[in-house]
Amino acid sequence: MKLKLLSSKALLLGLLVLLLLIVFVFIIRRAGPMAPVRVTVVQAATSTITPALYGIGTVEARRSYLIGPTAASRVLRVLVDVGDAVKAGQLLAEMDPVDLDSRLEALNASVARAHSAVAAADAQTADAQARMALAQTSARRYTELAQQNFVSSGAVEAKAQEQASAQAASRSAQANLLATRQDLVRLKAEHAALVQQRQNLRLVAAQDGVVMSRDAEPGSTVVAGQSVIKLVDPGSLWVKARFDQARSAGLAPGLAADIVLRSNAGVSLRGKLARVELQGDSVTQERTAQIAFDALPVGISLGELAEVTLSLPGTAPSLVLPNAAIKRYDGQTGVWLLNEGRLSFAPLRLGQTSLDGQVQVLEGLKAGEQVVVYSEKEIDTNSRIEVVKSLVASKVGQGKS
Repeated sequence: MKLKLLSSKALLLGLLVLLLLIVFVFIIRRAGPMAPVRVTVVQAATSTITPALYGIGTVEARRSYLIGPTAASRVLRVLVDVGDAVKAGQLLAEMDPVDLDSRLEALNASVARAHSAVAAADAQTADAQARMALAQTSARRYTELAQQNFVSSGAVEAKAQEQASAQAASRSAQANLLATRQDLVRLKAEHAALVQQRQNLRLVAAQDGVVMSRDAEPGSTVVAGQSVIKLVDPGSLWVKARFDQARSAGLAPGLAADIVLRSNAGVSLRGKLARVELQGDSVTQERTAQIAFDALPVGISLGELAEVTLSLPGTAPSLVLPNAAIKRYDGQTGVWLLNEGRLSFAPLRLGQTSLDGQVQVLEGLKAGEQVVVYSEKEIDTNSRIEVVKSLVASKVGQGKS
């Protein structure tokens, strides 16, 4: 009787162990390391994408002016402040003229004296020419009288000598007149140069603009070319942005752009690509481009950060996949294909990429093929898989069970 009871217990214990083993194997194959990898798939389909480039930049002025003296001098006064709007030709600041005004007065007196000297030389020339004309007339008359034996030859020679002296005096007066006129021209040129030098001490606006900075205050000494006032043209503001070189193919002036300023996040402003700089940055591997606003927004400031999205021309119809499906395997770029439950890796040649995560496939894929998009973990050709609609939904369902 005891033997039968022991046999029944052993049989029951064996059945229990077998049941636990079956449950353990089932759990391992369903949820453990031997469980199939859950994946989501998509069918390759033909479509078109609109590539776009994203970049970050700052607001800058296309035209800015550093206004300062052309010679070393001391700042006498500054008439504008930061933020002031000025008109072309408006006086912004003035440098100390030191002795320029006194030198101008002295030069004005020299010019007036030169005018008087020219007038005197002109009168002397007229007098010399009159004396020369009289001497010539007298010499001719005495020559005629000598031919009639009314005067001696000595008298004729004396008149000829007077004529020669009058001619020499006339030439001397003309030379003196020319010299005084040249002196007047020189003094006028010096006067014009001094006036221009005096005008250069008056710092005026090159065109309409806004004062961005006062770089020197009254009493400060500045050297030639040093800025006293910085002026910018507010109508020339644009965004200087940087874009990834790897995706910069197709950058060209005229591309439409969406601009979001840091001060007005969430509001997209329209613009156009105005210029692409020829030289890129080899360190950051970026290209620089300038984007102009279609309409300048109110309250914009220089140096403000901006996000720029450029819309490139749309692609021709081709196969399109989500960017998440693109993987690297065995040194190649491609996707995992699912065919009758078996996985295989297909290398691809890719084209343009859109900002919404769509990638153009140029070679290596056929329409209708199933491609793995997401997987719970890394997969290979020997992986067991289970296709689900969503990995998140699948995990939630497992948690409830």
